[in-house]
Amino acid sequence: MKRTSRDIRTANRYEVLRQIIAESPTSRQELAAATGLSLATVATLVGELLDLRMITEVGFEDSAGGRPRGLVAVNASGGALIGVDIAETYVRVELFDLALNVLSRADEDVRPGERRPEQVVAHVAAAVGAVVAQAGVEGARVLGVGVSVPGQVDRDTGVAEYAANWDWHDVPLLDLLAEHVAYPLYLDNPLRACAVAELWFGAARGREDAVVVNLGTGVGAGLVLGGGLHRGVSNSAGEWGHTTLVLDGRLCHCGNHGCVETYVGAPGIMQNLRELSPRSPLLHPEDQTATVDALARGVAADDPVAVKVVRDTARYLGAAIADLVNLLNPEVVVLSSWVAARLGEPLLDEVREAVARHALRRPLAATGIVLSPIPTDPVCLGAATFALEGALQSVGQRTAAKRAGSARSRTAPPS
Repeated sequence: MKRTSRDIRTANRYEVLRQIIAESPTSRQELAAATGLSLATVATLVGELLDLRMITEVGFEDSAGGRPRGLVAVNASGGALIGVDIAETYVRVELFDLALNVLSRADEDVRPGERRPEQVVAHVAAAVGAVVAQAGVEGARVLGVGVSVPGQVDRDTGVAEYAANWDWHDVPLLDLLAEHVAYPLYLDNPLRACAVAELWFGAARGREDAVVVNLGTGVGAGLVLGGGLHRGVSNSAGEWGHTTLVLDGRLCHCGNHGCVETYVGAPGIMQNLRELSPRSPLLHPEDQTATVDALARGVAADDPVAVKVVRDTARYLGAAIADLVNLLNPEVVVLSSWVAARLGEPLLDEVREAVARHALRRPLAATGIVLSPIPTDPVCLGAATFALEGALQSVGQRTAAKRAGSARSRTAPPS
């Protein structure tokens, strides 16, 4: 689909604001150098962001004897953004200021069997209400709510097209949420959310090519290619969890056999443990979080069963990540989401060894494999940036409409 000049302007406005958030305070000249935009374009976009009170002037810096350069910084109190992380076992909602600092957080447990859309929507609505009340912000200050839901989504229509773990098909999620949440809503999935979070604040910052491996109940890969988020032609890129790892292997929720997810997602890790030691006290049959927590503690205590399960999981994961290294030749592979966070360095060490056994030497030599350094929930953070992007787009549409109206009033014949 061809991008219009309005789309390009919105993307440029977003890129300038992203750079200001990352580097506050900064000058227009530094923004032009960082974004590749002309100084005149940057000056215009900075003027628009100042008018919107998203940024503010904060004085001057000396510039080697020349005219002092004006500095701008993000206006943290100029608005609030909400990020929603809908996962198979929980709903987490965080409210951010415009500098993307967390102001409040709420969690709702999603119990086994609570998979109907209306049940999930009720959890989201309750948590959104809670974070707004906790932060004490006025509703008018909330610029938007970014919602991340597992599976394949249509960003334009707000439809969750397919979520394998819940057997959701074409669920009009944003329409359902709009009945309970009064703010503008923007939908995407955790692969894109984690990738954007790493691109803005994490291990992919300043990198042109990166892969963010999302390890939770489900598994996928957020892709940063050429310095930007890669979505694919139907916003479906990154479904690496449903690529085949073992021919005729375990049955996956998607209907295929041997998918990556069935060996390295939380239920797959539980199955790895069950096959090794069916009666292990580490296994909590109905509780993924408790099982992964028990494995993490077991590895720290040198429990041989826990060590073997993490090593076996890392063997599968390393083989699958080696495919991404060979295929995409990224600068960095980031292990993200709650399973990676809980298993931590022991998993990372084993994965690095396993990747080294399978990846080609040349691409591997250029690739770092790291844990996500983001201290908060990367999915909520990334989802909040989708709300920010949407807010800037809607501002652009209003500005264009206003300009068109002014032009019409100037050319209208006198009555």
